[in-house]
Amino acid sequence: MDQIIADCNTGTIAIERRAKLFRGFADPSRLAIMDALREAPLAVHEIVTRTELSQPNVSNHLRCLLDCGLVASDRDGRFIRYRISNPRITALLNDVDALLELVAEGVEACDNYREA
Repeated sequence: MDQIIADCNTGTIAIERRAKLFRGFADPSRLAIMDALREAPLAVHEIVTRTELSQPNVSNHLRCLLDCGLVASDRDGRFIRYRISNPRITALLNDVDALLELVAEGVEACDNYREA
């Protein structure tokens, strides 16, 4: 019985961790930043140019992405360059794009997750 409870708790923790990861990807600004970083490591001003987001907005979202381990940073002279922290994240984003080719119509029609 104890093993069943332990397995259930482990399953619940895994599900909560997945949900937290997907919340990290759920913001359009963070996705725009991640999209820009798929091409190459970039400094904040380069991310601002590519995403057309404001500098404070980019900085706030980068802090979130750094805290969650989705991006990493490296000093490059007087700049800090941000990059996707793991190639599996890029692979996940590529898989999402491929999946959307199959289900985009349903996603677009879904009223459950519309922006407020």
